[in-house]
Amino acid sequence: MSDGAVLHVKGRVLAGPEDVRDELWVVGGRVSYDRPAGARDVRTVEGWALPGLVDAHCHVGLGAEGPVDAATAEKQALTDREAGTLLIRDAGSPSDTRWVDDREDLPKIIRAGRHIARTRRYIRNFAWEIEPDHLVAYVAREARRGDGWVKLVGDWIDRDLGDLAPCWPREAVEAAIAEAHRLGARVTAHCFAESSLRDLVEAGIDCIEHATGLTEDLIPLFAERGVAIVPTLVNIATFPQLAAGGESRYPQWSAHMRRLHERRYDTVRGAYDAGIPVYVGTDAGGSLAHGLVAAEVTELVTAGIPAVDAVSATSWGARAWLGRPGLEEGAPADLVVYEGDPRADVRVLAAPRRVVLNGIVVE
Repeated sequence: MSDGAVLHVKGRVLAGPEDVRDELWVVGGRVSYDRPAGARDVRTVEGWALPGLVDAHCHVGLGAEGPVDAATAEKQALTDREAGTLLIRDAGSPSDTRWVDDREDLPKIIRAGRHIARTRRYIRNFAWEIEPDHLVAYVAREARRGDGWVKLVGDWIDRDLGDLAPCWPREAVEAAIAEAHRLGARVTAHCFAESSLRDLVEAGIDCIEHATGLTEDLIPLFAERGVAIVPTLVNIATFPQLAAGGESRYPQWSAHMRRLHERRYDTVRGAYDAGIPVYVGTDAGGSLAHGLVAAEVTELVTAGIPAVDAVSATSWGARAWLGRPGLEEGAPADLVVYEGDPRADVRVLAAPRRVVLNGIVVE
């Protein structure tokens, strides 16, 4: 499209779960619901339009061995874009991806800085590995470097115990979360197991990643505090394989991982039923492929979340949670057009008809 071109999206525009409009216009890269006077060079796209999808747990710039080069990071971002993901919360990366902000053709990224982990208690080359006395300082550092989020590793295997265990004492996370909040950042944490959750939530954390250890006694606490979860079910699907690989050396850990996997759908449905905010995240990067956002939405539906709420968890609701606009008047025109209504069948999310980013049809 040329600089003076106008895009006309017609059919069904899902500005909200029940806010369905017949058309929108894209003028100067922004959404308008008023037909522009004297519009010329108009391109029309038809179908069911949603705000650009959100992957709220994704790692652009991260590979299985740690940071990747810019060319690989670009491929990751393009793969997400092709899947309709136009907004990413990068939940921890050792790579500097600020250059992406200068690219109009790549998804927008909200960064959480680099993971902060306990020494030798996380995947090598991924995180800052520190001891509790340094947690506040590193949280402050990442709060200043990120885009309003900080990512902790809340639990990991303790090789002496042979099982998952919390990484931080309660007083350390209380001080660290308070410092992040003072600096205007929210805090999230990787947590597989049950044992770290109460301390983190009572310390004021804003979100828990994976949350496979969420139990019936903890659900009311999460709901009362409004702590969100990003279940990453497409990643949790790998637990049996991980358990098999570690069974000979860490049988207790392997059995624990299998239990967490077996109850994963009940965990997510229990959280949803209690009113805990649930958002879509794939955990792409590291060892998991990019472009799996539609598969994660399908997993939420399999867990028992109604389709319209599963769609919201990657569109209207997720954008509001992250403080980014959807298809409001004057918002950047980031949207995806589908053949059918994703509220009726979320499987249509796997096949975008058109992807529009900053008002330009890119796919």
